[in-house]
Amino acid sequence: MESEKKTLLDFYKEQVGAELAIVRSVNKSLKGVKNVVVTGVLKGIALDSQKHAAFYRALIELETGHPALSEDELNNLRGVVKKHVEEEEKALAAFKSTMAKIKDEKVKLLLDSILADERRHHLTLKKVLETIVKGVTITDQEWWDLLWSAVPFHGAPGEERV
Repeated sequence: MESEKKTLLDFYKEQVGAELAIVRSVNKSLKGVKNVVVTGVLKGIALDSQKHAAFYRALIELETGHPALSEDELNNLRGVVKKHVEEEEKALAAFKSTMAKIKDEKVKLLLDSILADERRHHLTLKKVLETIVKGVTITDQEWWDLLWSAVPFHGAPGEERV
């Protein structure tokens, strides 16, 4: 079992490096590119890779032990996340009404991508808030569930999570 854990940790560490290499590569390739659509999409991919690296670091923490939240941290997070959930709800409503007016398919493609991200963020924040509001010790399983619940793909493009 300890060997499996080490294998997982090694994998997570490798993935942190791989994701950060993608970030560097994309950022380097964008130097001199003037097309804002291309740079916007590629910067978005680089930011996703930064997020993935942060998730892998979180997985390492979950496997190696992580500090519990203090009561002050818990109370602060409760307020911050609650406010963010409320703001996301307003933004999603405004976004939907705007999307209905868009006719250009290229614009719709980019906005659909943004909307999908926002919906995932909203679901994740609601789950974080539910967990924080409980005000009890958050188990490793709850962190795992929270971390992966709104992730649509695991690795390969188009590979749906079941």
